[in-house]
Amino acid sequence: MHVMNWIFAGMLAVGIIVSLLLGRGAEVTAAVLGDGAETVKMCLELAGTVCIWSGIMKVAERSGLCGKLSRLMSPIISFLFPGLADSSPAAASAVSMNITANLLGLGSAATPMALVAMREMDRLNRRPEVASDYMIVLTSLNTASFQLIPATVAGIRQLAGSAAPLDILPAVWISSAVSVTLAVSVAKLFCRRRGKHEHS
Repeated sequence: MHVMNWIFAGMLAVGIIVSLLLGRGAEVTAAVLGDGAETVKMCLELAGTVCIWSGIMKVAERSGLCGKLSRLMSPIISFLFPGLADSSPAAASAVSMNITANLLGLGSAATPMALVAMREMDRLNRRPEVASDYMIVLTSLNTASFQLIPATVAGIRQLAGSAAPLDILPAVWISSAVSVTLAVSVAKLFCRRRGKHEHS
């Protein structure tokens, strides 16, 4: 986190310096003073959309729908995380909830589930100082994530004045499918190569 703070601070400083060198100091000042307030306003308005979908997730969880989805996704979980359901049902359930939240485009709801899964996976990890194969695959899956309904992005588009905030669905489906396939494939390949190296 400390390194990321320095990276973002450096990007911000470079952007400001380049803008001043190009004679756009007034635009930078206007952006800092004006767009900051607009950003806060948009975040507050977007919170409503996130709350609605998070509430739907909570209703689905308490009604047992998420349990049914977990059973429906059990073949996927078994393929991506072989043996996890037997070793830690709680971790497998959290992974299923994470995938479900990501399908709805709810990163804010998916992240807590990923953290729960990571905590459970860490209990199974024989080398706590090194990420396990389960952790590596979950990180790539959660980061790339296939989105069926990009609720958060659609909400941002609607607040920005889009007349059809969901017309991006085909592009989202294609791009997220490609990204999650590549991310998980690379993670699996890395885990396999690491396993061969450790046993050689």
